[in-house]
Amino acid sequence: MVMTAALSTEEFTTALRAHSDRYWHRHPLHLRLHRGELSRQELRQWIANRWYYQKCLPQKDAAIVANCPDSEVRRRWVRRVLYQDGADDRHGGHAQWLDLAEAAGLSRSEVLDERHVLPGVRFATDAYVTFARTRPWTEAVASSLTELFSPDLMRERLAALRAHYPWVAAAGHAYFAERPAAATCDARHALELVLAHCTTRERQQAALAALAFKCEVLWSILDALEHAGRAR
Repeated sequence: MVMTAALSTEEFTTALRAHSDRYWHRHPLHLRLHRGELSRQELRQWIANRWYYQKCLPQKDAAIVANCPDSEVRRRWVRRVLYQDGADDRHGGHAQWLDLAEAAGLSRSEVLDERHVLPGVRFATDAYVTFARTRPWTEAVASSLTELFSPDLMRERLAALRAHYPWVAAAGHAYFAERPAAATCDARHALELVLAHCTTRERQQAALAALAFKCEVLWSILDALEHAGRAR
């Protein structure tokens, strides 16, 4: 049996970063959002559905912590759970997302009870959490590497909100103002872990497949929203 040699660190890094072409920044719904073409209803629907993805991120990260045997990695990774959940209901990424919802005219209760969440969004997000729970922790970490591509997207989104959606109160901008710096740091750490632990060709291919899967999850979320918009 012929064993395929592992990619060098540089080759593997390049292969991971090449997934930027599959990231959701080029999805038609995001392009319309950034051009200021979404109606109030469409933007609110995006916010309410994206909430479901946001709220599940700590569950995904907790699954990685549960599956990881390395205490040093666990201590660092658990910070992601705390970042989103916050120390209480008034702080953290979740609180900031709910602030965005209220700034856009949604009530906190209608976001929290998930009445606007589409089946396709729920299915794709749940599949991502299941992936983190059932696959090796290194693959779940690799799937998070979409954060390599997210800081610029969030900066662009913040600029779009300010320029094209002035009816969204500035109090709702905090998530996109603060998240790029945290995402950059998180992505750097995740990349270090993947490069350190995926040193065989088999593990490298699994990591690349995991990142491709995550990109497909993100596109599926926006596909569901785009389809729902056309169906109205």
